[in-house]
Amino acid sequence: MGLLGILLALALLMWLAFRGWSVLLVAPAAALLAAAMSGEPLLAHWTQTFMGSASRFVARWLPLFLLGGLFGKLMDDSGSIASIARYLTERLGTHRAMLSVVLASAVVTYGGVSVFVAFFVLVPMAQKMFRTADIPRRLMPATICLGAFTFTMSALPGSPSINNAIPMPYFGTTPFAAPGLGIIASIITMAFGLWWLGRAEAAARQAGEGYGDGPDAAPAIDEKIREHATAAGDFDPAETVHGKRGVGEPTFVLALLPLVVVMAMNFLMSLVVLPRLDFSFLAEEVWGGITIGAVAGVWSVAVALAAGTLTVVIVNYRRLPALRESMDAGANSSVLPVLTVGSVVGFGAVVAAMPAFAGVRDAVLSMRGGPLVSLTVAMNLLAGLTGSASGGMTIALDALGDTYLRLAVEHGIDPALMHRVATISAGTLDALPHNGTVLTVLQVSRLTHWESYFDMVMTVIVSTIIASVAIIGLGSVFGSF
Repeated sequence: MGLLGILLALALLMWLAFRGWSVLLVAPAAALLAAAMSGEPLLAHWTQTFMGSASRFVARWLPLFLLGGLFGKLMDDSGSIASIARYLTERLGTHRAMLSVVLASAVVTYGGVSVFVAFFVLVPMAQKMFRTADIPRRLMPATICLGAFTFTMSALPGSPSINNAIPMPYFGTTPFAAPGLGIIASIITMAFGLWWLGRAEAAARQAGEGYGDGPDAAPAIDEKIREHATAAGDFDPAETVHGKRGVGEPTFVLALLPLVVVMAMNFLMSLVVLPRLDFSFLAEEVWGGITIGAVAGVWSVAVALAAGTLTVVIVNYRRLPALRESMDAGANSSVLPVLTVGSVVGFGAVVAAMPAFAGVRDAVLSMRGGPLVSLTVAMNLLAGLTGSASGGMTIALDALGDTYLRLAVEHGIDPALMHRVATISAGTLDALPHNGTVLTVLQVSRLTHWESYFDMVMTVIVSTIIASVAIIGLGSVFGSF
């Protein structure tokens, strides 16, 4: 009954989240179902297990959600995202429309802008490019997603995304963990994705298929889009309409400057500043008795995003006509996502506390292929079931992070390799049909799963699985680099 309860709870969570129900309600309900069918105390698991784990997630990651939301909103309202996208698309031209959209998506998200902010700029831009080039509009979501939430979220070293940050406290790593392997994974993902898109475009032209009919205007942000987005991301789309966009756009150089500042500051804090300072005081009980490795990565990303935000304000002060309102909207945009993902993590904590979960854990850890393979399976499984890379990764590492760190030491595996394998693996099956990012980009593009999802599978899931396999093979032979 215990295992059946876990499966039913997961099915309930997936189905209701797909239907647009608030995860704030669904996650505790599903957790209590699992506890009830296991004969466990319900109220104790709700207030102690569920809320304890959810609150720890919020306490640890709210600074990054907050600063990320603030940075993304100011980049949008200042016209910086639109400026970057327009510059890249104009330089590459309509004959390279797909490459233009992929690069524009990659640049803004790798620089720290939430995909849920970028979508509302990238989709209209892609519509114009695809219509001019007469490329089927059904390929837009796959093209945007290849650049927006594959390698820039999980593989490229130094990414300030929450997905790249989550493994850091567990493995004592930095955002630049296994940089060589991350770059290789990014090249594989992008190369395969562009090959597939080029193949799909050629097949469409041969069949005489053009842009097609359909509305180009992005829909209003309804509650269903909002629930889907906040269950999988770090920005509440409802806040995109708050604040006020300025008139005009900065030049490409000025628009790009805040992204460069984020990356440069992240690098300096991670590899130059923090390693040279004395943080022995953190071992005192008042600071939690931790080491600098447990917080260095989070501190680096937080400082980088804060510096990027300050740069946006300084460079674009006159293009931000309602600065306070924009900053309020950016700050508010972080609240619902961090609570929603925290609820998914709380659900996972209750499931992990069920007696039947021990069998699942032992089965995963005893898989052939060693810790890297079992870590990959665990990340894929939980990210796929929850429809959230960040939620699934946190659930897995909360339950098994200490075990994987111990196994890494026993097998002589660099924790940096574990970090990179975890992030890439969590970004594969999380993009199943019920994933909030998938649902959001389809809704914003006014397309359906039937029209666009197969190409999204190839550019988002298959490409990252190939990269994941390659990284495991290279890491097993050559170690982390």
